Amino acid sequence: MIKKKPHVVPRGVIYLFFALGLLSAVAFRAIVIAQHLDPSWVRSLWYTGTIGYLLFFFYRFYISRKRKGAIERFGLEGKVKESRLSEEDREVLLYLLGSLRRSPEDLNYCIIFALSVVAILVDIFVF
Repeated sequence: MIKKKPHVVPRGVIYLFFALGLLSAVAFRAIVIAQHLDPSWVRSLWYTGTIGYLLFFFYRFYISRKRKGAIERFGLEGKVKESRLSEEDREVLLYLLGSLRRSPEDLNYCIIFALSVVAILVDIFVF
């Protein structure tokens, strides 16, 4: 069976999503200021933050699943256990691989993504 070789996304994509996450965080925090200075900006800031987080956390979910898939598909934990690394190197690599594989971060990203969708739909259809 041919295994798809994992690859790192281009640096520009990484920085784009980093900037998007940062912009979203700033937008949410700016809501507090906008409420006092110009309340007409609140909704725009809220949408900027929510849609930004929607995209950012979908991307983070994708990356998390991709990492876990690579660890599983290539059987990396087993290979590290059998390798000629020093005991300390082996322990560190097993810690990193196990931590990545067992982390519920992808679930966290999925929940934040879903809640962002719900928040947008509630705003559109209820308010």
